[in-house]
Amino acid sequence: MQRVPILKLGDILIVSIQLDLEDQTVLALQEDLADSVVAHGARGVIIDITAVEIVDSFIGRMLATIAAMCRMLDAQTVVVGMRPAVAITLVELGLSLGGVRTALNLEKGVALLDHIRGATP
Repeated sequence: MQRVPILKLGDILIVSIQLDLEDQTVLALQEDLADSVVAHGARGVIIDITAVEIVDSFIGRMLATIAAMCRMLDAQTVVVGMRPAVAITLVELGLSLGGVRTALNLEKGVALLDHIRGATP
């Protein structure tokens, strides 16, 4: 089973999804991410889905679940790099991704987390 890498940038964790997400990969990612948020005292998590071309309800629920889990651990989540086709599909599937903030790219995602936390952008 492949694992999704989790990178640390200050108090932000960056998850760049570069592979097809299967059930076991997602479960491992959720566990790894929860452990990393606690271990590093992360205040923010950025999930980069630039490489994700196709999305289904499973991916949508996974993003919402990860965001909720991170909020419970005192870290805000921002999804970056969403393609227009992915956004359209999520809306058509009726997945609003409640509680998940989005930004166009990694730079804007970091700025959004800084703004949310009250830091100077």
